[in-house]
Amino acid sequence: MTDPTPTPITDVITIGVPVTDQERAVEFNRDSLGFELRRDVPLPQFGGRWIEMAPPGASVTVALVPAHEGVPAGVQTGIRLATADAIAVHAGLQARAVEVGELLRWPGVPAMFAVRDQDGNGLEIVEAP
Repeated sequence: MTDPTPTPITDVITIGVPVTDQERAVEFNRDSLGFELRRDVPLPQFGGRWIEMAPPGASVTVALVPAHEGVPAGVQTGIRLATADAIAVHAGLQARAVEVGELLRWPGVPAMFAVRDQDGNGLEIVEAP
C-alpha cells in the first residue's frame, strides 16, 4: 500500500558523475561540452573538491565527484543532454576529438548520439525542440 503523504522532495538539482581527475573533468566539460562552472569548493578532508557544472541556463548541474572504491569512473551515467541541433553538436565534438557514437535517427524519435568523457563515462546528446 502506498503512503498518501506527499514527499517533501521537490526537484532534482544535481547528478554526480565519478571522475579520476577533477581538473581534467572540468576542462572536458567546459572546453568540449560548453558547460559553465557553477561551484568549486575545496574539500580537503575528502581529498578533492565539490565541483558543479552545467550548460548555460540549465537548472540541473553535474557534480564531478572523485571516483573511489565502490564508486568507479567509466560508467553509463544515464544523463541525457539536450541540444537544438544534434547534427551540428555531433560534428563539433568530433572536430574536437571527443569520443562520440553514431548519430542515430529513427522515425518519430529525436536524433541522438552517445559521447564519452575523459574517464569513459557515457552521456547521451538528444535533439530537443
